[in-house]
Amino acid sequence: MRVSFEELHQTLRRALLKVGFEHGRAELCARLFAETDRDGVHTHGLRRFPRFLEMIEKGIVDVSARPARVGAHGALERWDGRSGAGNLNAYESMERALELSRQHGLGCVALRNTNHWMRGGSYGWQAAEAGALAFCWTNTLPNLPPWGSARPLLGNNPLVIAVPRPAGHVVLDMAMSQFSYGALAAYRARGERLPVAGGFDAEGRLTQDPAAVEESGRPLPVGFWKGSGLALLLDMTAALLSAGLATHQIPTDPLKETRLSQVFIAFDLNTLGGTESRIADDIVESLRAGGGETVRYPGERTLKIRRENLEKGIPVEAAMWEQLRGFSSM
Repeated sequence: MRVSFEELHQTLRRALLKVGFEHGRAELCARLFAETDRDGVHTHGLRRFPRFLEMIEKGIVDVSARPARVGAHGALERWDGRSGAGNLNAYESMERALELSRQHGLGCVALRNTNHWMRGGSYGWQAAEAGALAFCWTNTLPNLPPWGSARPLLGNNPLVIAVPRPAGHVVLDMAMSQFSYGALAAYRARGERLPVAGGFDAEGRLTQDPAAVEESGRPLPVGFWKGSGLALLLDMTAALLSAGLATHQIPTDPLKETRLSQVFIAFDLNTLGGTESRIADDIVESLRAGGGETVRYPGERTLKIRRENLEKGIPVEAAMWEQLRGFSSM
């Protein structure tokens, strides 16, 4: 079934008010969840919402906590998320990085003691809409075996890179595994095999069976050993810059995944002369000329899905939607 963006947004907002969010924060938190489903990333929208509510109930997420600055060094600032809502902490951190970039040309906020930021791409789109080039990443609980091991010692640490462009922002949002756990679950639910090998089965063989990868807990790092190395360095730099926890210090229980470390970097392109959008356009046009219309840049499919869902309504699972409506109207 499909519902309008506004109906989804307001239903989520009412649910958040019921669990103690202040009105303005409930509005923003609900919008970030709704925009995630609007853009087709259903694994981190409505489907993720019940786990978010459960973490609030268990005291992992503090609905009233606001991030606090604990250090400032020119364009670099350290903030403490104080166990607040992860998407709100991330949004405020990117906003602060954008403010710093307008002062210094670039701004960096390193955030510690925060919770799952939900869809990482949200903060790339946030920066691109503000006209900034941005990088952001987070560490996670240990859920990715390093290359050469079967033990989950690394985090599947999402990396986001965004480049603003009037004709369509270029936004990369990628996990460190070939398929995120959410993507594996989605393929399994549809009864589909993965298009390429996504990890190892229990016997250590590469497989395209999403259920086998979930069972083994051995997703394949992107680029094999290269993705493994990148996951390690993202964790290391986030922990170092924020003076926060590294992946090996984060609980392995998903319902206790907290005190994460994150980094948000924004570059104000206006300080560089303002001609950069033409450069980005030239790069996209060269991609089209060389690869044809079947080649897509990161974020292009998101824009297409966004337009369709705003026109036709956002797909939601009927049972989950009714559960949310019941909770929000109690």
